[in-house]
Amino acid sequence: MHVVPLPALADNYIWLLHDDDGNAIVVDPGEAAPVEAALSERKLRLRAILLTHHHNDHIGGVGALLARHPAAVYAPRDERIDYVAQRVGDGDEVSIDGLRARFRVIEIPGHTLSHIAYVGEGVLLCGDTLFSMGCGRLFEGTPQQMLTSLDRLASLPGNTKVCCGHEYTAANGRFALTIEPHNPALAERIEQVQTLRDQQQPSLPVTLATELASNPFLRVDTDEVTEWCRRHGAATDRVTRFATLRAAKDVFRG
Repeated sequence: MHVVPLPALADNYIWLLHDDDGNAIVVDPGEAAPVEAALSERKLRLRAILLTHHHNDHIGGVGALLARHPAAVYAPRDERIDYVAQRVGDGDEVSIDGLRARFRVIEIPGHTLSHIAYVGEGVLLCGDTLFSMGCGRLFEGTPQQMLTSLDRLASLPGNTKVCCGHEYTAANGRFALTIEPHNPALAERIEQVQTLRDQQQPSLPVTLATELASNPFLRVDTDEVTEWCRRHGAATDRVTRFATLRAAKDVFRG
């Protein structure tokens, strides 16, 4: 299974997955044009559309794609999302006709209450919950919900490729450096991202192992993150530490 990030809108990624027989899946198509261009260039047939949450920059292109392709649509149980052939929830398995691909659904509320991820074929399609060196804003969920969701994702195999919904990596790295300035894995990741972006290459996908070593939102129990939280009056428990990190990121201008 080939995994291709398609830049869209201002800083989104639509994820294209396809096999060697010309069958394709797209994840969170915020607009149709990049998908159509990629399908045409690679001579692919769109078999399915997977959606992680209801925000328009992740679903805005679905209608236009369905007007041209007889694709099945999988989405969370959220009536704010139209065009759905099958609604899925925690523990469900998505098996795509025409492909040998299988994905397990994980419910990961926090960014939105109905947010889900798809895990399979060595990839994690996590929308706006987990970003490289960051995590999503809490528009609908609570810190406890988001931390629980991140804990679930963190438990996946370390070689899993994390496929996030946005190219936020460089900015996230600048924030992470204020939390763990002495973390060598973080410094290495920031340097890698700088090189990739200078070459106009995506910073994603990234392995989960790399995120576990460099993402402060997955490291709320480490000594350096705990010490940062202590200095900010929030070292008492891991939910409070996470909430303090997220609040600091919300106002960070680096």
